[in-house]
Amino acid sequence: MFSTTLFELGPYNVCIWNLIILTIIIFGATQLRRFIHRTLKRMLSNANIRVEGQKIAWLRLLSQAVYALAAYISVLSFNINNDDVSFFKFLDHKFIDEKKFNFKFYYIIIIVAITFGAKLLVNLTKIYISRKVKEKNGLNQGSEYIYNQLAKYVIYVFSFFLCLKTLDIEIAILLTGSAALLVGVGLGLQDVFKDMFSGIILLFEGNVKVGDIVEMSNAGITEPIVAKIIKINIRTTQIETREGNVLIIPNNKLTQEHVENWSHGSELSRFKIFVVISYGTNTELVARLLKQAAMSHPKVKKSEPVDVRLANFGENGMEMELLFWADQSWDINNYKSEIRLEIDRLFREYQIVIPFQQRDVHIVGKG
Repeated sequence: MFSTTLFELGPYNVCIWNLIILTIIIFGATQLRRFIHRTLKRMLSNANIRVEGQKIAWLRLLSQAVYALAAYISVLSFNINNDDVSFFKFLDHKFIDEKKFNFKFYYIIIIVAITFGAKLLVNLTKIYISRKVKEKNGLNQGSEYIYNQLAKYVIYVFSFFLCLKTLDIEIAILLTGSAALLVGVGLGLQDVFKDMFSGIILLFEGNVKVGDIVEMSNAGITEPIVAKIIKINIRTTQIETREGNVLIIPNNKLTQEHVENWSHGSELSRFKIFVVISYGTNTELVARLLKQAAMSHPKVKKSEPVDVRLANFGENGMEMELLFWADQSWDINNYKSEIRLEIDRLFREYQIVIPFQQRDVHIVGKG
């Protein structure tokens, strides 16, 4: 009963005993991989060796090698109800045998090996780039991220074409046969491709990099958004706002809209605070108090001029404008708030009134 053939797998017959043994082998390989991974990690921890970067990559490589051994034993287990079982014979068997295309089991192994090798090469490239960035003072975290992303895309694209070559698939024929389909897909996914090209531009130009603080105008629809660049992918970018929210935006937002990069150019920027005072107030005193409030803040650059201007004669009072220089900081709104609180304290001390909004209403009665 247990030896009755259920189905054929390649050149070999499969019975219930084969399925039971395969289940035991897979379960045992999974438990053994976990045991090896835990044991090695515990040994490194006891030796006060920090597990990170390349050590993690080698741990994964060693623990996952158990599955390769399990695959080899699984094929040999077919000896129970088959004669002359050979691992290489099994790999060379054609599961699909057509005139223009054939598929052997070892193709899967080669594709898995190429994929695994690509991941390993990406990790090694990251380690190499990280060392080079530390050696050169002119490079920063953003530059390191750009080089890592470009290397990753190049390696994965090359691996994809290498897999096609392994399967004897002609790339030119594939592209020619699917030209009409690609045109339709291109029209339907033109926004996606636009974001992808924008991502490539961001990575190559480096005008916006990971760690930069940018101000996006959002096409004037809402107030500008100040955010920190966390991650730039090929199609989208992750940003973190001042409120701590992580937003995912399409890359064309950073290439086609007005974006002010606070991390580029001069570290200093001039900021404004608007104040309205009542008509008849001593403007010279107000100007002196505004300058005093700004100069009392530790983040305001004392080496740069602090100016006060009468911006306009408004409906409710005289509109004063305080201008000061400070670092383009993530917390600039907090600095402005602290200066406003000091202005309010000084105004109350010197009895300077900030007027309420006023409206004159004229009621016209019928004659």
